[in-house]
Amino acid sequence: MSKRHNAIFDDVLRDMDEPAPVAEKGGARFLKRSNALAESGTREEKVLRWVDPATCVMWERHNRAYDLLTEANCRDLIDSLRAQGQQEFPAIVRRRQGEGAEYEVICGARRHFAISWLRANNYPQFRYLVEVRDLTDEEAFRLADIENRDRADLSDYERARDYAKALELYYGGKQKAMAARLEVSEAWLSRYLYLARLPEVVVRAWPQITDLKELHARILRPLLTDSGDKVLAEAEAIAAEQDSARAGQGPFVPVPRVLARLKSATLPPAKQTAPSGKLRIRERGREVTLQFDRDLDEPTLRAELDRFLAERFG
Repeated sequence: MSKRHNAIFDDVLRDMDEPAPVAEKGGARFLKRSNALAESGTREEKVLRWVDPATCVMWERHNRAYDLLTEANCRDLIDSLRAQGQQEFPAIVRRRQGEGAEYEVICGARRHFAISWLRANNYPQFRYLVEVRDLTDEEAFRLADIENRDRADLSDYERARDYAKALELYYGGKQKAMAARLEVSEAWLSRYLYLARLPEVVVRAWPQITDLKELHARILRPLLTDSGDKVLAEAEAIAAEQDSARAGQGPFVPVPRVLARLKSATLPPAKQTAPSGKLRIRERGREVTLQFDRDLDEPTLRAELDRFLAERFG
């Protein structure tokens, strides 16, 4: 994590890197840490608990799509937990109001999934290590963002959607204020906000939302600005193919092919000229394609090319 990211993290969770807590006698509050808050002079107790993951639910503003977590994409974490015998780093939770689950998870969705999977697959001894914090929604958002910002397993599109919601919920729609609070540039934040605002049909044209990157939004921006209707029409056609693939009917259209088709949609239609003997000519924009049969013999091909050159240049 970068120094800037560490600074933001420390602003939300102060003194998290203290020596390991000492176990207490008597059960639930068997681990604790405390730190001095410089600005108030008071002390805040921080408690670690081993809990059943069933007592926790994801915070509704969690920036990871929990339903996209699977045994396959959490396999590295599952294997690591099994090798270690327990969870080493606590998830961050806060107490939940009302009936049902006792805690809501701010950071630690993958750990929650992995522990739950292990408990359901012959490892019932595993428990979920959490640190209970008292956080406002805005503090919870910033904490979740800084923990996951550099993680490759959280997609750009998930992060972008989180930013777009937070902009209205916590910063009154003021992009400059949000960028300052997150300690990022306005330009950087603007690119992610544009990604979050891509038309729904364009998002569906990608195999999975986790495949949609901020770079793709930058590529699409001028295409949508100059030829939006054409791009959206092609995106609709691609999305139909991707929907079929999601239903198990045929392969997905890979991302490079999706981009190529959306770019091609902005080009003028190909112009088919009259055949010149055995040579066929296609013009599209500034490109000219010459087509001929594979078994055309060399003397005939040379004659056809000479004819083409004569017609083209006189």
